[in-house]
Amino acid sequence: MAASKPVEPQAGTGLPRWQLALLVGTPIVLGVGAVYLWNRSRSKDGNKRTGERKTPEGSASPVVQGQEDGAAPEPDNMSPLDRAQAAKNKGNKYFKAGKYENAIQCYTEAIALCPTEKKIDLSTFYQNRAAAYEQQMKWTEVVQDCCRAVEMNPRYVKALFRRAKALEKLDNKKECLEDVTAVCILEAFQNQQSMLLADKVLKHLGKEKAKDKYKNREPMMPSPQFIKSYFSSFTDDIISQPLQKGEKKDEDKDKEGEAADVTESSGYLKAKQYMEEENYDKIISECTKEIDSGGRYTAEALLLRATFYLLIGNATAAQPDLDRVINMQDANVKLRANALIKRGSMYMQQQQPMLSTQDFNMAAEIDTSNPDVYHHRGQLKILLDQVDEAVGDFDECILLRPDSALAQAQKCFALYRQAYTGNNPSQVQTAMDGFEAVIRRFPKCAEGYALYAQALTDQQQFGKADEMYDKCIELEPDNATTYVHKGLLQLQWKQDLDLGLELISKAIEIDNKCDFAYETMGTIEVQRGNLDRAIDMFNKAINLAKSEMEMAHLYSLCDAAYAQTEVARKYGLKPPTL
Repeated sequence: MAASKPVEPQAGTGLPRWQLALLVGTPIVLGVGAVYLWNRSRSKDGNKRTGERKTPEGSASPVVQGQEDGAAPEPDNMSPLDRAQAAKNKGNKYFKAGKYENAIQCYTEAIALCPTEKKIDLSTFYQNRAAAYEQQMKWTEVVQDCCRAVEMNPRYVKALFRRAKALEKLDNKKECLEDVTAVCILEAFQNQQSMLLADKVLKHLGKEKAKDKYKNREPMMPSPQFIKSYFSSFTDDIISQPLQKGEKKDEDKDKEGEAADVTESSGYLKAKQYMEEENYDKIISECTKEIDSGGRYTAEALLLRATFYLLIGNATAAQPDLDRVINMQDANVKLRANALIKRGSMYMQQQQPMLSTQDFNMAAEIDTSNPDVYHHRGQLKILLDQVDEAVGDFDECILLRPDSALAQAQKCFALYRQAYTGNNPSQVQTAMDGFEAVIRRFPKCAEGYALYAQALTDQQQFGKADEMYDKCIELEPDNATTYVHKGLLQLQWKQDLDLGLELISKAIEIDNKCDFAYETMGTIEVQRGNLDRAIDMFNKAINLAKSEMEMAHLYSLCDAAYAQTEVARKYGLKPPTL
């Protein structure tokens, strides 16, 4: 789908990367907060520890005879610790009865009675009092008591998690993230509540940082390969076509289809020539000349300028140009439809699916025979999990343009995902047969091999998936994303870390603006325990992000890695590594 950061043909599933889980070796990396690793044992015992922890702690020391029913023994028979435990037990009864103020008084008494050298017991009393304060929503007091508990018992999971929740309420996301990261590691990533809190905080932090960074970022032109890949997803787009006879100087009219010199009077035609020369940095300024002069190609120049604004990640500048083209009732209908596709894709990037759907539907109404409308709307429907409608749109695209290999491949993948997630083996096999038909009919369509490779990987047919990626590289040796996916396959298939990293490094060598390669490298480095290098990779990806939403995702990864460095420093805790 066309967008400020379009879904890349080689990106595999056709889904945005922030919704994908990368399988790397044994652990599974989550989409947002991907630094947190779920062990495979999660599927076996993940339900054991999913409840919210609300109750106070039980006895931290052995219960002395006569305390089992909560009755205090005779004072003469009690040590200071016994008295403290009795006060705590009384507090627990008040807590369970919902009498939190009384419980707090008892826990306070237990703290006062407890010998200072009994650190584990003291930490329990502070944690219990924090639990009572939590019920009263006294978040500052919760943090203070949990801090005392953690000082005495640094790996006290209940106190760390309760402090994390209170810190979130106090809007202290950074320290909250550090605490919940420590909890996740101590619990071996088995507790759903701590994982959900980590994910929530990471998302909020990512959005906050991205909002500020994206507003002040320097727009950056993506690599030529990325730009060509973007335009190749359109087949009925006037502005991406080569210069035509009517657009050339008289002496060049017999050279149809070839790049030609054009007069300086048309900024748009000059911009088109720069496109053919891959001199992309000059296109926006030449389009501006055409627009400011009110030239013959004003509508085309507006659309071309908007497209490059999207490509450099400047949606704010792109939207007014797209709006103007869409509202030009006398403009070529294909220009207006293309503008609607791009604005709809931009809305989807901005997480406004209703506006996105409206634009795609309007494009279909005004240009019913435009295959691009159905192709890109089909991709939108996949993102919205409307697979049946997506397949219908791909069918319509194929009907209008039977030679559209891209639509054929993406239809196969939509059918495959539907069958795979629905656990329907017969339909999965039908979809796999469909992939075979696509690559036989379109042997030069790299997208077909890439999507087939993703499906084969799901089916654990790693050897054949590797062959498909080799076909992609043979067809498009300068496509960095293919090398990233092939590298990930080596990690999952052979646990060959060196080969995986070599292939991802090759991707960066081919295209040093491939944010996906830096993101993936960072994720792998986290799993290797190389957190400083991971943070460096994520920061490089952040500087290349084409949309605020992508940038927020990358910040969440970077923040998660940074939190782990802090946890390792404070508590000596490190997550499992490859």
